Amino acid sequence: MSRVKIRVYFIKELLVRDNMDLPKRLAQQLAGQEGETRQKAARLVVDLAEIANADGFVEVDNAHVSGVSVITGGHGLRRFLSDLSGDKGGRVAITTTLNSAGCDKEKMKEMDIDWPDFLTQQFEIIAAYDSLGIESTLSCTPYDRGIELESGIASWAESNAVCFSNSWTSLITNRESGLSALATGLTGFAPKWGLHLTENRMPNIFVTLDCAMNDLSDWSIFGDWIGKQVRPDWDLAWGPMPLICGMPEHLSFAAKKALTAAAANYGCPMLWAEGHSADPPLSKDGNGNWLPPQDGWKGILKFTKADLSARYAELAPRGQVDLVVIGCPQASIEEIRRTASAVRSYAEMGEKIPDNRLWLFTSGENYQLAVDDGSVELLDDAGVVLLKDTCPEVTPYNRNKYNHLLTNSLKAEHYLTSGLNRIPTSVMSIQDCVKHAFDPTLSAGQRPTLSAKAQPQHQSSKITQHGDYTAIGNGLSSQGDFVVRGKAMSTDVAITYLGYVNRDSGVIEETGHPLDGQAIKDTILIYPKGSGSTVAPYVLMGLIYTGKGPKAIVNRDVCSLTIPACSLLDLPYAHGFATDPCMEINTGDLVELRKVGDQVTITVLERVE
Repeated sequence: MSRVKIRVYFIKELLVRDNMDLPKRLAQQLAGQEGETRQKAARLVVDLAEIANADGFVEVDNAHVSGVSVITGGHGLRRFLSDLSGDKGGRVAITTTLNSAGCDKEKMKEMDIDWPDFLTQQFEIIAAYDSLGIESTLSCTPYDRGIELESGIASWAESNAVCFSNSWTSLITNRESGLSALATGLTGFAPKWGLHLTENRMPNIFVTLDCAMNDLSDWSIFGDWIGKQVRPDWDLAWGPMPLICGMPEHLSFAAKKALTAAAANYGCPMLWAEGHSADPPLSKDGNGNWLPPQDGWKGILKFTKADLSARYAELAPRGQVDLVVIGCPQASIEEIRRTASAVRSYAEMGEKIPDNRLWLFTSGENYQLAVDDGSVELLDDAGVVLLKDTCPEVTPYNRNKYNHLLTNSLKAEHYLTSGLNRIPTSVMSIQDCVKHAFDPTLSAGQRPTLSAKAQPQHQSSKITQHGDYTAIGNGLSSQGDFVVRGKAMSTDVAITYLGYVNRDSGVIEETGHPLDGQAIKDTILIYPKGSGSTVAPYVLMGLIYTGKGPKAIVNRDVCSLTIPACSLLDLPYAHGFATDPCMEINTGDLVELRKVGDQVTITVLERVE
């Protein structure tokens, strides 16, 4: 890969500092030689690299973009894609695939989506991606008969896919946002940092599996359980990365998928499973036991039969189940066949699932395989609604009909009970899910309601500050000099944009969060980083487009969920201060944010009374 050394380089207010070694083609893209769309994407890639203090750039083999459903991307996504569509030459430079949509266009009647113009808006989004040369695979499992590569460098924004590929294959990817994956797709380059570096691919939690695993849902519960054990005070720079010992001799593709998908619920980008994955970069003692990493284990955990039983008891349905959903992530052919096998015993007795009570989600590729082996015919005849190109997480359920879901997936449970849908969700095995689908009386009773509860990460350590405060930090290379003054909104707790910041009003709506009920409009918003879904930048972009966003944003940590929106829409941004502005600035303080060159100064002009 030819490279060009840049000393000081201006392109439409873009400043690349003297320590940045750019690939020749990326430099050309920055200069606009490949069109405006790729120039915007190149600016974002460079911004991310500089903020992450990346070790240069890597050429990427393929990308996978999230942010497809109307309910996740919202009007921010639609507006942004519309802005890109004007550049006829703006197409992806590498193979780029697309995540799940919010519906199966052939099953709109069965899905009964209560959302004005949903189908029109959904396919407006897909058509816009198509105009960029992105393959409309509409799958959240690009590793399952999607992208065939099992090695090389990728830029993927779907968390379950990131964890699966880093864990079970030789394909390396960071957990990207939808926008950063799109930028890499358009340019072919990504910042070299995080999991691209061998030294960061190191286990930090030791887990012993001390329990028989008899069902796919057992593995889903296990993966989620690991994430739930993580303490807020554990320093996990790249997320929880467990080494799991005590694994059974056989582990199917679907079991691997269930484990890593659920582990990704809590930011796990990869794991090691002794006997099934590559060995971790650790030594063993004389007895064959793994020695801890240099910094020691952050946690030592054991998963027992009691832990498994306790979670099943917690997750069991209490009250009437309205709908059963299987396939999150989208069902593999193994999961389809397991569902068909469970259905067969009822179907052979002439029974049929009433009221379209069982939805099975899969990819287009696996749907066709299931057609060929007869599974689709069996499931259709039994009353199962087979849905392709969508998944349970991103579907807008009709809440006049569906207010309690049953699933086999802890990934589904995690996202359905939080964020956008906020639907009470129970978990059982595929066999039991099918049983409940055929017999609604098994779950008779009053429907449960979600109880709002604060999570440990919502605990704030802020105290009211007094006196003068000035600190110096860094800005984005793509942004010119600026001066912004306004009232601060400050917190030491991460902000989750998708599902917990109202995309219409900009009001934070997360019980237990210190800023719950407050609007971010026209504030200088100060917080550690964003959290949650990789499509979060689109929520922030939508608020900026409609004038409901902040005047400027200050982060304490490198934040791949915030930076893309600020970079692409030129919202004043700063990070990397010597002291923590989250702790030093009060909500309501009058502050000034001033950028000169590559330096940003934040100053408290007046303390709130």
